Formats: sequence, structure tokens, C-alpha cells
Amino acid sequence: MIISCVTAGLMTMAGCIKPKDASDTDALKLSNLDTGTSAGEDFYQYACGGWIKNNPLGDEYARFGTFDLLRESNNEQVKSLVEGLKESSQKQGTEAWKIAVLYAMGMDSVKLNADKYAPVKEQLEKIEKIATEDDVVRMIAEMHLMRISPFFSISVGADEGNSSMNIAQLYQDGLGMGDRDYYLTDNEDNKRVMEAYKSYIAKLFEMTNHTPEQAKAAVEGVMQIEKGVAKISFSREELRDSKKNYNKLTIAELKKKSQPFNWTLYFEQLGLKDLKSVDAKQLPYYKGLANLLKTTTLEAQKCYLAFSLLNDAAPYLSDDFVNANFDFYGKALSGKQQIRPRWKRSLSFVNDALGEAVGHLYVDKYFPQSSKDKVLALVGNLQKALGQRIAGLQWMSDTTKAKAQEKLAAFTVKIGFPDKWRDYSKLEVKKDSYWANVCRAAAFETADDFAKIDKPVDKTRWEMSPQTVNAYYSPNTNEICFPAAILQPPFFNPKADDAVNYGAIGVVIGHEMTHGFDDEGRNYDKNGNLTDWWTADDAKLFTERAERLVKQYSGIVVADTVHANGRFTLGENIADHGGLIIAHLAYLNSLKGKEAPKPIQGFTDEQRFYLSYAGLWAQNIRKEEILRLTKIDPHSLGKWRVNAALKNMDAFYKAFNIKSGDKMYMAPEDRVLIW
Repeated sequence: MIISCVTAGLMTMAGCIKPKDASDTDALKLSNLDTGTSAGEDFYQYACGGWIKNNPLGDEYARFGTFDLLRESNNEQVKSLVEGLKESSQKQGTEAWKIAVLYAMGMDSVKLNADKYAPVKEQLEKIEKIATEDDVVRMIAEMHLMRISPFFSISVGADEGNSSMNIAQLYQDGLGMGDRDYYLTDNEDNKRVMEAYKSYIAKLFEMTNHTPEQAKAAVEGVMQIEKGVAKISFSREELRDSKKNYNKLTIAELKKKSQPFNWTLYFEQLGLKDLKSVDAKQLPYYKGLANLLKTTTLEAQKCYLAFSLLNDAAPYLSDDFVNANFDFYGKALSGKQQIRPRWKRSLSFVNDALGEAVGHLYVDKYFPQSSKDKVLALVGNLQKALGQRIAGLQWMSDTTKAKAQEKLAAFTVKIGFPDKWRDYSKLEVKKDSYWANVCRAAAFETADDFAKIDKPVDKTRWEMSPQTVNAYYSPNTNEICFPAAILQPPFFNPKADDAVNYGAIGVVIGHEMTHGFDDEGRNYDKNGNLTDWWTADDAKLFTERAERLVKQYSGIVVADTVHANGRFTLGENIADHGGLIIAHLAYLNSLKGKEAPKPIQGFTDEQRFYLSYAGLWAQNIRKEEILRLTKIDPHSLGKWRVNAALKNMDAFYKAFNIKSGDKMYMAPEDRVLIW
């Protein structure tokens, strides 16, 4: 998820002259630029071409950009903290001991390879003993408790009709390839991926002592189920329809709408026999699921359940399972050539299982209070700027503006780390097997989730750990969150000039704020309730502008003849545009009417703002990953988060003297302005 008067001569020359060299302490690294390309021809290449050349794509990556570079640096920091927690020097049962044990188990290749598939054998045998439809339901529930998601998944979150209270939520799920188009759309790339997927399924069964004939039959059973699941699943675009995806029902109503699935048995197995209501996201899906289970054989369902288990377990078993999993998800699906080193994979699980415990260590060492204070001030400036933008919108009525201002003022802001840390005392860690600990960690999270059902929403709870390089906006709690790990260069640099920080973290902050008013976020009020607070005319005008943006982005060719999906990426594109506009206004406000700072490194403050923004999205990416992300990622690809977004920014044209005839030029009447 993710935001001045200068001489005409300097603006005209920017992008076609070679700026002076940058020192290591400069906020903008001029070596990241490609001065052989003009800003008007391809701003992404101009701003990022040097970085792209100097950071070739390693075999471990399908995509590598500035985000990934920061994540790698962050990984090294967290690794040093975790490896410093020697098990022998920690009191057994403490958070530090649990971190040390889980990391060590992930690093113990000797034990992992000696165990082979033994850690999952008992679970596989239990699936094999399934003899009735009710046995299938029991197994689905058992796997859901471990956060394995055959057919659908269950979680807990704020009730969108009453955001102060938590509710159990059901989601369509269960596709091993992640998106229904792989199963339903017939093109050469999908055929290639499908064949690799079938080979992967067969290999998992063969490695668990199934004959080639049995493995082939298992593949057929898995594909029959998953193709059936794909057919009844909502599309990516439908999943963005907030109203269509909110369906609060009593359990009695759910049973009526999705017979003959045994919901009574399912909820009993979860320990939720007294559950009164649920939000059945994608409601038609569950009727379709009941029919699918009724019309497929028990043997096919058992194959599907066994594969779901093996697929989730594979990264935590012996190297042959790990490598088979990588060959499909890494190589075939994403184009990676080399698996991540073991320490990164082990660290990833520790971060998942004990995120805030690790985060507490991270914050103590790497995130000073001074950084938090500076970012809080930036957030305040961005909120003010967004308020100004709302007040000045010519297309919106005063009635809707008043509601928008109320929502903006009600934002909860989370910076760096939580005020209250999570308690992991009930997370059980043993030295039996790595996979067993993965299951226990999942069960711990599920139990923690279920304990919140029908209880008030805890707005102090964070959805990301402090060491996560990312940020988010939550519509149900109307909050924006910026973990400590993203609050460092190139996103936030306490030593940088204001233009650079507003162009980077300022846009990120503005981006998350704008999510509260994008095509999804605008459907929620200041309290996070799914409520229509717009006048009919304003909603119509918003939709008209949004449709123009959909058309703009859908016209982009990302690879070969494949186009971007402007509707699927609409929310993120609106947020990118809003973040840029809001952060730019906040920067101008920060000048307080004073003359703009003198150029630095040969660039005006306005130019530094846009160069800083573009630098966030520098990346190298494989064609396979372009095609995969175009299917599953609601964000536009890095190049278009720069070039497509900036073409709509009037101030960008002035900063770099973009003129008619330049490839970066878009006629004023074609530019889209929403927020």
C-alpha cells in the first residue's frame, strides 16, 4: 500500500544535463538517474535508470526494487537481533527463548532432512481415513484451526455494519495458484503455469510414498476440485465491491442459504458452537461450495485436502519438499532462479509467529523517538493538506465535504510501534518438529482471533509488526499505520531536505490517507461502518472520474499484449494520485510563504520532490512476475506508479518543463483529478 519559484532555464535543462556527482550523504543518489534519457521522454527511466542498471536482478528474486533493498537491509538488522538470542542463555518459555528455538529449528537442516515427511504423516493418515461427508467437514475445520484454507477460510474482524464490535468472517479460498484466472482463462502463459502446477502436485504425492498412478489420480482429483472452486469464486473486481462482500447472517440463515453443508458440525469442531452470526463474504460462493461437495467424489475431496496440507507444510519439511515448492511458486509462477537462503526463510517464520516480540527488540535498537516525533508532525501536515484539498474540490457538494472532513479528523494514526505489546505466553513452542511448531503458532493465532468474536474492537491492536517495511489504511477502524521499518531512507531520512521527505514518506502517508476516500474506502464512515454518506450527485461525479482513471490504466500494455487491469488497481491508483497531490500541497504549506530553497545537486525543490517519489519504485522485474502480479496485485507496477500517475499532475509538468510532443505529456483535458 502506499505520497516555488525557480528559473525557467534550470527547469528546461533538467533531464538533459548531467548533474554533479552525489556524495554518500546526499538525500538523492544521483547515480540512480539515467541522464541519457530526458524527463519528458520517460520519467521512470530518467529517475530510476541508474538504479536499475546498478542493481541487476539476482537469481533469488522475481522482482527487486528499493522496497526490497530496504527489506534486505532490515532483514540483516533483525537477523543480528535474533541470532544474538542464544537459546542456552535464555530462560525457557520466555519470548526470547521461543524466538531462539524457532529460528534454530528452521536452520537445522540435518534434522529437517532426516525427518523427511514424518512431521506431516499422522495428519495425512487422518485424511486418508475419511469415510463420510461429515468427516470431510471435520477435517476442513481442523485444518482451518491451523490456518490451512481448503475451500474457504475463517477469520475475525470488525463488523462492517457495527465497526465497534468483532464478528467471525468467512472468505472464499482454496486455490493453490491463488487466482481463478489460472483455471478459467485459456492462454499460453496460463497453460504453462497449469502444467507446472500439476507436476508439483504429483511430486508432493510421490514424495509421500504414493505410486505414480496414485499421484496421477490425486492430480486429477485436486484439479477437479480447484477448477470447481474457481468457477464459483468472485472475480478480482467483484472482491473490491464492499457492499457485495458484506453479508451478515445468523447461523440459521447461513444454513438455509448453503445447504447441505453441515455448518453445525463445522462450528462445533472449531469450538464455536454458540456462534450467533457471521459475515459470509462472497455469499453465493457457499451455496456453490455445497453443490460442489455434493457432486464430487469423496476420493477427490480427500486428494484435495491432502494436497492442501502438503502444500502448506512443504516449506517447513525436508529440502526435497522445500525445493519442489520453490520450483513451482518461485520458478514457474514468478520466474525466480534461486531459493532464498535458509536463514531468510527461518527468519520469516519467526517474524510471522512472534512478530511483536521481535518488533520490540527491533524498536529498542533501531527506532529513536525523534524519528517518531518527526513523522507525527508530517502526518499532521498531510492531514491539514488533505483537508484543504477536500474544502477546495469544485465537483463535491458542501454536504459531502462536511462528512469527508469528519472522517479525516477521526483518523487514528499509528507510528513506529504499538503502545501495548502482544502477550505470547500462551504460544507453545516444543522441540519436536519445525512443522509442529508452525501448526501450534497458527493455532495460537486462531485462538487469539476467536477470543475476539462478539467483543469490542481493540483499536490499539496493530495489523503489522514494527519491523515490516510497509504501511496500511484500515477502513473498518479508519486508521493509518506506518511501522518503524519503513521510516528510514529512502522513505524517510531525518537528514534530508523537506522536498525529498515530502516526495517519499509524505506521499506514502498521503497515499494511505487517500485510501479512506478511494473507490472502496469511500463506502465507510468516520467510525468504519459500511455507510453511504455521499449525496447521489457526488457519488455519480466520483464514479465518472474514477471510470476515466480505469480507462487510463487499462490502456497500459505491461508485457506482450497483456494490459494492466485499471479496474482492479483503481483503489491503489486513486491513492497514488491523492498521495502525490496532498504531499505536494503539504510541502508548499511547509514553506509558509517563504521563497523556495535554492537548488541542491542541480535540482530545484520541486524536481527533488518528484525524483524522490519516483525513486521509491525503482525495480527490476521478470516477465513471469509482471504477468503474475497483473493477475493478483491491486497495485500498478512500479513503472506505472510513476509515469501513469505523474502524467495527471499539473505541478509535475511545470517542474520538469514537460511540453506537448513529449511522451510524458498528456493533454490537460485528459488528466484525471479526484482528490
